Amino acid sequence: MELVLDFERPILELRKRIDQLRELQEQNGVSLAASIEQLELQSAKLEERIFSGLTPWQRTLLARHPNRPFTLDYVDTLCTEWVELHGDRAGYDDAALVCGLARFCGRPVVVIGHQKGRNTKENIKRNFGMARPDGYRKALRVMNLANDQGLPILTFIDTPGAYPGVDAEERGQAEAIARNIFEMARLEVPVITVVIGEGGSGGALAIGVANRVLMLENSVYSVISPEGCAAILWRDRAEGSRAAEALKITASDCLEFGVVDEVISEPFGGAHRRRDEVIENVGEAIARHLGELEGLSPEALREDRYDRFRRLGRFQERGMA
Repeated sequence: MELVLDFERPILELRKRIDQLRELQEQNGVSLAASIEQLELQSAKLEERIFSGLTPWQRTLLARHPNRPFTLDYVDTLCTEWVELHGDRAGYDDAALVCGLARFCGRPVVVIGHQKGRNTKENIKRNFGMARPDGYRKALRVMNLANDQGLPILTFIDTPGAYPGVDAEERGQAEAIARNIFEMARLEVPVITVVIGEGGSGGALAIGVANRVLMLENSVYSVISPEGCAAILWRDRAEGSRAAEALKITASDCLEFGVVDEVISEPFGGAHRRRDEVIENVGEAIARHLGELEGLSPEALREDRYDRFRRLGRFQERGMA
């Protein structure tokens, strides 16, 4: 059964009435075309009104929708000759973070991305897209392979954050994330990141130190989840919607502050409504940015990445003349 978010219910009710009228028309042989057309017009207007004015919290819910395209959906559609690589060479593998070799637009590339599940069984296997240090060490191993072979790196971010469990902390979660950030800054190949759902904290940044960071329109990117922020500031996770507003986590906010370089549009209703269209849009954006970066030297790519992250952040000095 398809998940329906609360703010979508008025649209769903109108669509049900339209379906009922169509069924009645077929059964009784009477023409209800005028009524159906009027309701379809109302439905289109309502959909435009709702999805043109989504709150940050509503966009967060869309970013988490289980039917959104995940990393492997993008790989299956945009890439050929996909070969997944496993293991961190220290005895572990992590299904929450997939890595592999593929061809994108005919170019050999490395692809790395968080992978969630669509049901309970899959989410247990994928740990809800929350990687352990093993996943980040696997990703670093594959990034170093890409660097040695001169292959561009494409990463897809979709995680609430790195897994905070005891076993992850025992195996050095913080060190693994910090090491990835450090090593990604020194890569000599083009790196393009796309935030396709949730971009949560260090779990996202560990594969997000890129020359170009792109973001889907209804994705979110933040140092902490809205619920986690609310639990700290107001001692109540139910204040997540209030925190989402304050955190400035939406794609438009991130573009305004220079955190991302481009926002990729989604159809009304979200990426899960027309998945093929969204995946195609992402592919076109990646190809365009990759084409711009491929002409740069290794040193220029490092400098470009360094300059990009040094530009982040804004501040005001008070009391100055």
